[in-house]
Amino acid sequence: MVATWIGHSSFLIQTAQGNLLTDPVYSERAGPFSWAGPLRAIAPGIAWEDLPRIDAVLLSHDHYDHCDLPTLRRVARRWNPAVVVPLGHADLLRKAGAAGPVFELDWWETHGPRPGLSATLVPARHWTRRRPGDTNRRLWGGFMIRAGSRVGYFAGDSGYDKALFPEIASRCGSPDLAMIPIGAYEPRWFMSDAHMNPAEAVRVHRDLGARLSVAMHWGTFQLTDEGREDPPQALAEALKEQGVPASEFLVLKPGESVAV
Repeated sequence: MVATWIGHSSFLIQTAQGNLLTDPVYSERAGPFSWAGPLRAIAPGIAWEDLPRIDAVLLSHDHYDHCDLPTLRRVARRWNPAVVVPLGHADLLRKAGAAGPVFELDWWETHGPRPGLSATLVPARHWTRRRPGDTNRRLWGGFMIRAGSRVGYFAGDSGYDKALFPEIASRCGSPDLAMIPIGAYEPRWFMSDAHMNPAEAVRVHRDLGARLSVAMHWGTFQLTDEGREDPPQALAEALKEQGVPASEFLVLKPGESVAV
């Protein structure tokens, strides 16, 4: 299992059983229009034309920085892969022109888009809204990915919950590789219910019993009050404070990969 950070929550995950994209966003802005929303600060770590064949897309929830319809249209036109989503997202995929199979899952349900490759939707502490009036009409979550003998965890967006992540590990096993958000966390009085901070991300790594974790959801878009480059520094401090070796929780540059 090789994971390459494209930016924000977008990863290319390559396995012998097939290639996955998580929350693919290639647009210049994370918003409802091309002229509105946070502007992209770094280019995608993999150029669009350099992406390999994509066999499936995993979509965690409907927020614009995770569910980018222009990118999903490009994906559908180029590969028309299977898309695995939480309940209620099929309408967005159809609006994006997805003609291939769309699989809506409830928490703890599993779908195998290819032989030997499966994704289980697991709970997260978050919410959904695309426009006024549709708050939480769609489900949200992360994914536990199994590819042959390897297990990966993609957190999507989540606040910290001391009971949730041990339960995920108990039900699904500890991952070989965990992709965990470390950004968009200030101010805490407002953001803590939906976004974990770096210290909490380290706790998630420990709660899961992850063999290796990589940081995501930072640096690509300026979404909240902390500085765009603050999360990696805060992560390094949290790792030291919690006695976790830095080699267990990596911060990748866009386009860098890890393999397990």
